[in-house]
Amino acid sequence: MSPRPRFKDRIALITGASRGLGRAMALALAREGAHVVICARSPGALEDLDDEIRAIGGKATILKLDLRAGDRIDQLGPVLYQRWGKLDILVAAAGILGPLSPLPHVAADAWESVLDINVSANWRLIRTLDPLLKRSDAGRALFVTCEAASGQLAYWGPYAVSKAGLEALAKSYAQEVVNTPVRVALCDPGPMRTGLRSKAFPGEDRSKLADPADVAKFALPLLLPTATDNGALVRYRGDAESAASFAASNDA
Repeated sequence: MSPRPRFKDRIALITGASRGLGRAMALALAREGAHVVICARSPGALEDLDDEIRAIGGKATILKLDLRAGDRIDQLGPVLYQRWGKLDILVAAAGILGPLSPLPHVAADAWESVLDINVSANWRLIRTLDPLLKRSDAGRALFVTCEAASGQLAYWGPYAVSKAGLEALAKSYAQEVVNTPVRVALCDPGPMRTGLRSKAFPGEDRSKLADPADVAKFALPLLLPTATDNGALVRYRGDAESAASFAASNDA
């Protein structure tokens, strides 16, 4: 654990925590003193992550969560309230790629699945967790987006639309909480060594992609109680100097 943990005793919930950026964010927050509530569909992967967190002296609570089950998401707020009475940090890192296909060829159920998980599930998270974030002295919410949201990539329709919708969702929420202790941010991690990236680019040289741990380190300042940006979208592109500058400007 960090000698000067910046998130000591903060309660953080991370979706998509079983792998990729969600897993890296959970480890980074736990290393910095947060109690992390790690959420994903795979209990086995969560148990492995829990072991790793405890090995570094951190604290975690496992919560099996399928983001396709809206009623389960809706129960999160009451469950967390009963145990902690608040939530300091939300990291919404879960997402799916969906089909890479011409739009006329996308099946309706595939379209709906991508929108349900990448957009609607995050709306449900906001709806159930907003009261708990507002009970924190400095609630922070981070959503993960992608350059595909620009709509400039052919055959990425469902994913692009879902990320564009997520950006609008997060920015709208940021405007609604401007007069509260809550602050909202978006992070575009760029190309990372993740399973989702491998599905999209199976022949890519993974050694040239960013390590999710580096992206997590870059994004952590957005979650600090001292962070002031609201509705910001930050992009990680592997530039160590700019990352260090961003971190310094948002640190205590």
